[in-house]
Amino acid sequence: MPFAMLAGASAAAKALAPTACTTIEEVGSTGVGALTLGFLALAVSTVVMVAKAASADAERRKFYFCNTFICGVATFSYFAMLSGQGWTAIAGCRQFFYARYVDWLITTPLLILDLGLVAGQDFVTIAAVIGADMLMIVAGYMGAVSVVTTVKWFWFLFGMAMFLPVVYSLARTFRETVITRKEPDMIDLYGKIAWLTIIMWSFYPVVWLFSEGFASFSVSFEVVAYTIMDIISKCVFSFMIVSAHDSLGSSSSAPSQAREYV
Repeated sequence: MPFAMLAGASAAAKALAPTACTTIEEVGSTGVGALTLGFLALAVSTVVMVAKAASADAERRKFYFCNTFICGVATFSYFAMLSGQGWTAIAGCRQFFYARYVDWLITTPLLILDLGLVAGQDFVTIAAVIGADMLMIVAGYMGAVSVVTTVKWFWFLFGMAMFLPVVYSLARTFRETVITRKEPDMIDLYGKIAWLTIIMWSFYPVVWLFSEGFASFSVSFEVVAYTIMDIISKCVFSFMIVSAHDSLGSSSSAPSQAREYV
């Protein structure tokens, strides 16, 4: 019976597979402008983070290294998209930038690691949240390239099922850990960057629904929306950590797993 179901799904996929596109809906001038802005903002942020990491002590350097690779990987992704690379045509003859998903698969775990380091969370919990996050990104990609509508929405639901524990962990688990440290500056910093992340990440599924999902947004509008969210969730996030430079020097910013031996 399962084999018959798989065979049926495979047959449906072949039946619905798009023929060679004569025209493809591609990003327009507005979208190209957004990609340019995103590339420049992320590139400048990367340079600043490298400079901060080079001049920081070991305690602060770990935060700046995370920020460097967050912005650096995203810079590469935006350069690829701006150069006409990292995309393919999906069902409906629509331009799909898979380079964005490669970016997210690397940078969102680094963002969670950064948040975990600020909170002083143990590495096992951080790793578990990162695992759920990576499954969420993979599900989003699979849904975007799916040909069968039913399969697409199952992938979307799988992604949302992984998104919920990520949000819960950032809003509750990590927050409870940083509160136990009783350091007002770090509690305030974590609250700001955690809610910035939660709010911005909550917009990504909405854009996905109306772009990769229903294809209601134009490719250019999709690109503009994702670019704005990427700049805020990566560049603004990184500079918020930089602004708390003095607070990051506390020895108690190390994960709780390491502190239990002190």
